[in-house]
Amino acid sequence: MRVLVIDDEADISEIVRLTFGLRWPEAEVLSVATGEAGVEAASSLSPDLILLDVGLPDIDGFEVCERIRAISDVPIVMLTARHEEVDKVRGLELGADDYVTKPFSHIELLARVRAVLRRAESQAPTREGPPLYIDYESRTVTVDGQEVKLTPIEYGLLYHLTRNENRVLTFRTLLAKVWGREYMDETDYLKVHIQHLRRKLGDDPQGEAMIVNERGVGYKFVRRSAAVTSKVTR
Repeated sequence: MRVLVIDDEADISEIVRLTFGLRWPEAEVLSVATGEAGVEAASSLSPDLILLDVGLPDIDGFEVCERIRAISDVPIVMLTARHEEVDKVRGLELGADDYVTKPFSHIELLARVRAVLRRAESQAPTREGPPLYIDYESRTVTVDGQEVKLTPIEYGLLYHLTRNENRVLTFRTLLAKVWGREYMDETDYLKVHIQHLRRKLGDDPQGEAMIVNERGVGYKFVRRSAAVTSKVTR
């Protein structure tokens, strides 16, 4: 497991390193001291977990969280000395998975991290029944028992939409996740590939659709009257 700590306090990084050493000795703990470096590290290092401080010397943790969420689903636990409820709500609304207030004990941190990782492992749909079945391990997609051949782009879109069921992913978020951040303004790319994906899935945007367009915002995946089955291996 690779853990990224974005915090300008060296003591916090050391506490995290010692804490993870007790529970996950094989864990690799990496640390950066600025928000900009954190966004870059989140993109280039592909961490399994991010511990993110709110009070950073360049850009605050809320902006860092929002920018990371545009490119990654990695679990994020925010760290802060603030106690105000509004800060916690803001962090969660921007995509953070949990919030730990400084000072914290290693027991509390481990408990929060275990809970966040458990939720991350169970994010994908696990319901039974047709029409759509996704095996995330083999990247196999079947509709009504028939395998559907998707391009890498189409599978990427379906993967991120189903992993965030009932949650609207903005156009820019989907473009960043599937194409890369340099394509975040190319909404025409996205619309064309969504059309192709819908056609292959037999999805009807005029009827009971699985991929729903939130006009002017983005797309979300919702289950039809028949459920979605998936198989996840982590």
